Amino acid sequence: MLPWWKSRLVILFSVAGLAGCGSSGPQHPAYVTIPSTNQVLGFNVDDNSGSLSPIGGSPFSTGPSPLAIVIHPTRKFAYVANSQENDISLFTIGTSGALTEVLPRTKSGITPLALTMDGNGGFLYVANEGSGDISAYAIDSSSGGLTAVAGSPFPTPSPVALRVGASGKFLYVANANESAISIFAIASGKLTEISASPVGAGPNPSSIAIDPAGHLLYTTNATANTVVGFTINAATGALSYIPSVFFSVGISPISATVDPSGKFLYVANQDSNNVSAFTINGRTGAVTAVSGSPFGTGTGPVFVVADTSGKFLFVGNESSKNIYGYKINASSGALTGTSQPTINTIVAPTSMAISQ
Repeated sequence: MLPWWKSRLVILFSVAGLAGCGSSGPQHPAYVTIPSTNQVLGFNVDDNSGSLSPIGGSPFSTGPSPLAIVIHPTRKFAYVANSQENDISLFTIGTSGALTEVLPRTKSGITPLALTMDGNGGFLYVANEGSGDISAYAIDSSSGGLTAVAGSPFPTPSPVALRVGASGKFLYVANANESAISIFAIASGKLTEISASPVGAGPNPSSIAIDPAGHLLYTTNATANTVVGFTINAATGALSYIPSVFFSVGISPISATVDPSGKFLYVANQDSNNVSAFTINGRTGAVTAVSGSPFGTGTGPVFVVADTSGKFLFVGNESSKNIYGYKINASSGALTGTSQPTINTIVAPTSMAISQ
């Protein structure tokens, strides 16, 4: 099995005619990267039903092979990693959710494939898998423009996923070929690897999920069919294993997310075409399978994203070329399809970002 970020489908279709249910009620925008057409799809998420409807003007053009997107907390800007052009696109977000690119694009390292931002929106970090480093940028709060942080890029081997902790003081990076998580202290955007880094994370760590409180971290092991859990030391950023360390999931777990309540962990299993769901023990971080888990999805799921409302979960399926939407049972964490559970994307999606 090739990792999703290296398995591209070279098929070009028009996605302007995407079907979706309209909504006149409250809604918020979400964006999905489509590398094979060099575009981002824009959707409005219905606050009540979780259904998706196209944003006017969607799809929006990007640079070559966009693999990841992140939204600024002010909802004024979005950033896209263009993996074949080795740069970052900046978009302004209009009141309707439409994207307008601001040129020129900002150069990154080689093969940027993952993005993360601190909670205040002051800094953007880019995992450059091809050059083995992290690019760090200060974000202009008025224009959204990017300025490289002194010392950037910061070396780290085979970075494929990264997350800033809830405190904004530490950055965690999944190093796929090293079977480890690297930990960096953040000072004015600059990265310094801490003495307790790296930490073994099992074979081929492919994603990182951190609970909203910033106490727990989980990483998927794509070739071992497991998830590894850690507690986070708030003062030092160091990681300690959660007993029993490895939790079994489906085949080829590729993506994980913790819902906004911090009660549930969801894992997309690429080769078993389902989603594993767990309740989280808030004190220890240990997980217990939700009744009915795993839950079926499309074929080849490559991302799982919890809606910012905490009511819905979305899974992007690379092989069946669609997005599945689920309602989250607030008590049990169980998943059921929304009123519009499947949205066809025509070509393979790779990532999704959802605004507040």
